[in-house]
Amino acid sequence: MASHKQDAKQEEPPPNSEPVLAAISDLGRGFYRELLDRVDDGVYFVDRDRRLLFWNKAAEELTGFARSEVVGRGCPDNILCHADVRGRGRCNDGCPLEQAMASGKSDQIDAFLHHKNGHRMPVRVKVTPILDAQGRAVGAMEVFNDRTARIEQAERIKELERLALVDELTRLPNRRHFDEQLGHRLAEWQRHGRPFGVLMMDVDLFKQVNDEHGHETGDAALKLVARTLRANCRSFDIVARWGGEEFSAIISHVDAEQLVLVAEKFRSMVAVSNLRLPGQAIGVTISVGAAPAGADDTAETLLKRADEALYQAKRQGRNRVCVG
Repeated sequence: MASHKQDAKQEEPPPNSEPVLAAISDLGRGFYRELLDRVDDGVYFVDRDRRLLFWNKAAEELTGFARSEVVGRGCPDNILCHADVRGRGRCNDGCPLEQAMASGKSDQIDAFLHHKNGHRMPVRVKVTPILDAQGRAVGAMEVFNDRTARIEQAERIKELERLALVDELTRLPNRRHFDEQLGHRLAEWQRHGRPFGVLMMDVDLFKQVNDEHGHETGDAALKLVARTLRANCRSFDIVARWGGEEFSAIISHVDAEQLVLVAEKFRSMVAVSNLRLPGQAIGVTISVGAAPAGADDTAETLLKRADEALYQAKRQGRNRVCVG
């Protein structure tokens, strides 16, 4: 308990920061601190002189700088030192926080921040002015997140396109790429015991969507499913278009129970998504067959088990997960 009180004391904002804090929230400092410490993006506030007043936990994790190291210091004091793609510093020339306070408008840029360990990391930055009751800028807020995974994903897509391994409609890896990756995962499983599993997914009643709304809407529905699956998988997993209305996935570092959890996540996220058309919203569901890799599995036996589980899910009423 004493340690908690001591931490709270260390986090007290610098003096003369009341105008900014008052403009941030009328619900009390404790409320916004707890709330912002729960988000995954880095968040910090500065006053009119760009002195740091608040630094959330995600900012600590993304930058390596502890809250106690930065609160009360000036933004340009060798902390984040944002730079553009050419390496030019933004803190003293074109600071986005300063520009937001001057214009009273939010802005968003891609930049490279200085990590405590010395390296530069790509971030997406959004800055917003903090206005008082009279509409005057008394400070600014910056929200930033790590773009490394997005950049890696974009580079991977470019490489796949170069090798003709991307499905033209959905922009997912195609079956050829899936088969190659499955071979690699099986080799890793047999050599190093790295567990993984395969998912086979099929859009339920897809012919009905085509018949009732046309093939253009059907294609849009497939794209919707593809975007949903891609947005809900990890960077080292593979989600591919198997063909037609079927999708497949290789989920790494999971046992059978964890594989089912991933499959349920895919199923439920598709089920709560919908395609918005003029005057209506069209939803689709998927049935999923899951097969964790076994010691004696080949690509053929693993895919056969996943496919059999998929059709079991279809027979049991669709929009469900079965394990083979």
